[in-house]
Amino acid sequence: MPIETLDDLYLHTLKDVLYAERKILKALPKMERKATDPKLKAALSSHREETETHVLRLEDVFEGLGKPARGAKCDAMVGLIEEAEGLMAEIEDTGTMDAAIISLSQAVEHYEIARYGTLVAWAKQLGHSQQAKLLKETLDEEYTADKSLSKMAETRLNAAA
Repeated sequence: MPIETLDDLYLHTLKDVLYAERKILKALPKMERKATDPKLKAALSSHREETETHVLRLEDVFEGLGKPARGAKCDAMVGLIEEAEGLMAEIEDTGTMDAAIISLSQAVEHYEIARYGTLVAWAKQLGHSQQAKLLKETLDEEYTADKSLSKMAETRLNAAA
């Protein structure tokens, strides 16, 4: 489908983010298994549960548009996940692993923050106020997750590495 209007771009980006969220759901358990810090493990587990909610919200947004909730391959997320898996395979030191997991998780969070921020703006522009509200909830949760990861890294995990 060619992208000719903001409506088309909005739908395309929603599909991209849905794919990304589903890809993240598959990657988080691997990261959780590799993490050694109990608080980092708990944060990854909690974010996995949040990500499940993000997928449900996106499905609600698609429903509001009268469109099927189908993802479209997100090359950016594929690349971020491949990078994470490759880097984690190279690290043996547990402290370094935890620092890497935080860094890799934040790369994913920053991508999501960029996408959700844009989607909120577009939803408002297109008159989709309920969708904007749902997307903003997810955006706020992504910001919170990013801040939590930063705090963990800055207060102890980076130093432990």
